[in-house]
Amino acid sequence: MAEKKFKAMIVEESADNIFQRIIKEKSTGELPDGDVLVQVKYSSLNYKDALSATGNRGVTRNYPHTPGIDASGIVEESRDDRFRPGDAVIVTSYDLGMNTPGGFGQYIRVPVDWVVKLPPRLSLEESMIFGTAGFTAGVGAWHLSAIRPDQGEILVTGATGGVGSLAVAILAKCGYSVTAVTGKSTEKQFLRDLGAQNIINREAALDTGGRPLLKARWAGVFDTVGGEMLATAIKSTDLYGTVTCCGNVSSPDLPINVFPFILRGIHLVGISSQNTPMDLRLKIWDRLADKWKPEKLHMLPKYIPLEALDENIALILKGQQKGRVVVDLEK
Repeated sequence: MAEKKFKAMIVEESADNIFQRIIKEKSTGELPDGDVLVQVKYSSLNYKDALSATGNRGVTRNYPHTPGIDASGIVEESRDDRFRPGDAVIVTSYDLGMNTPGGFGQYIRVPVDWVVKLPPRLSLEESMIFGTAGFTAGVGAWHLSAIRPDQGEILVTGATGGVGSLAVAILAKCGYSVTAVTGKSTEKQFLRDLGAQNIINREAALDTGGRPLLKARWAGVFDTVGGEMLATAIKSTDLYGTVTCCGNVSSPDLPINVFPFILRGIHLVGISSQNTPMDLRLKIWDRLADKWKPEKLHMLPKYIPLEALDENIALILKGQQKGRVVVDLEK
């Protein structure tokens, strides 16, 4: 097939480790080798994208680069019989948007093993309302599913962020009583609309007194924050509860001892959505498309064109972004 021109965000490095973001024209011939060429219809903005877009070498080694760890679109070319031109697909995780040109461009070319067929009952747009954030929330819900809703409350920290807000909505859809933690007092109605039954502020969810155990309150926890917040949540989890961990926005350190694990049998489960095996990945996407899909999924996103990414990257880095930002590549 002849090469095609397309629009993409490019992060370029100038002298003295200064990075700038521009929208420019590229060609499909510039994309790396891969099995499947996808015309991207939608992407989404994640914290990792913001890091890549500002020159974080822990995410992206070499520049110029196109971020975007999420993409949904239509297959244009495939060297593998599992996919044919015209198939609607999702590509998230692996190396997309990190060191492989990502979803902030109108075309991507990737290995076939990174590609998921769009499940029935899910649109391309909805798949990017979920994106990596929703998929991460889905992996957490999978690990928490051994807890019965009648066993007690599930705590969700960082509840107004992309991952946290989707975790609130998915867990509420699963029938759990969800308590949401937020530092944004103005967003309580937003969290109630997503299904949170209780809302507490950050101070109420933190204990810095150094006690080895706290009064048991939570049947399970979905943590997006790390640090003292995660330590407090673990110490407050009831017998044989499960705590999932997927973020470190507060701190990568975990100031805790072994007592919650050996006296209450707490399970601490780390979520690595990027490396989730394909068999589990397909199960998670199938549930997100069906019985885990929140009724109010469409209240979560705002839609932007590529040209509006700059200002939204600044917001997410300041912790001022709410819900999800979906990038419409056709705008």
